[in-house]
Amino acid sequence: MTNPHPRALSALFASAKCVLFDFDGPVCDLFSGHTAKRVAQALAGELGLRGGDPAHVSDAVGDRDPLAVLRVVAGRYANSELVGHLERRLTAEEVEATKSAEATPGADLLIRTLRDGGFVLAVTTNNSATAVNHYLEGRGTADCFKPHVHGRMPDPALLKPDPHCLGRALESTGSAAADALMIGDSWADREAARRLGIPFIGYAKNHRKREALGAEDGVTVGRLELLVEAVKDVRGQRR
Repeated sequence: MTNPHPRALSALFASAKCVLFDFDGPVCDLFSGHTAKRVAQALAGELGLRGGDPAHVSDAVGDRDPLAVLRVVAGRYANSELVGHLERRLTAEEVEATKSAEATPGADLLIRTLRDGGFVLAVTTNNSATAVNHYLEGRGTADCFKPHVHGRMPDPALLKPDPHCLGRALESTGSAAADALMIGDSWADREAARRLGIPFIGYAKNHRKREALGAEDGVTVGRLELLVEAVKDVRGQRR
């Protein structure tokens, strides 16, 4: 259900004490300037320099997906220092990308509205926590999340849809799954939340993103401003 009735959105927030955000998508367009294609190509080049075969990751590079490059390398070169090296290179590329990342319209306002409403906020992302913190510091919203930024672990098998980072967020915030709500923009986000029983709101800014998200399977919005209004409604009811 895309852009559901405001009451349906308000009900989701009314039942939540903790809100989990995916990062690249709901918070910002991380690779808007330093593109994902450029990063994927850089990882492939690094793979070749380190003795690996870039042909193994050609499909992932073609799909402009740096995380897919990392997954392929982890599968083909398991237990190799090469995996750790590429993960560190990816982190450096993500930090560079934050310098030109574009904030998602309405994201900063939503974050601050939730914080002011007494919600505990956390980031649960496949990107590096270092990059997330760098971006949030630049936007002046880091204090809204600290210390609950849960990013990529060294083991790529723990990337979403594995719910590992969501579980870490629940633990760090002292929240039960039923008291949490996740905002994400991918099937992997939705699936990770489903595995832990966390209610989910999808963010899809266009038709392509709605199809990738599987928007017909749950609540989805095309504008974060709809969530801001829902949170304000809940805040009014709680006063």
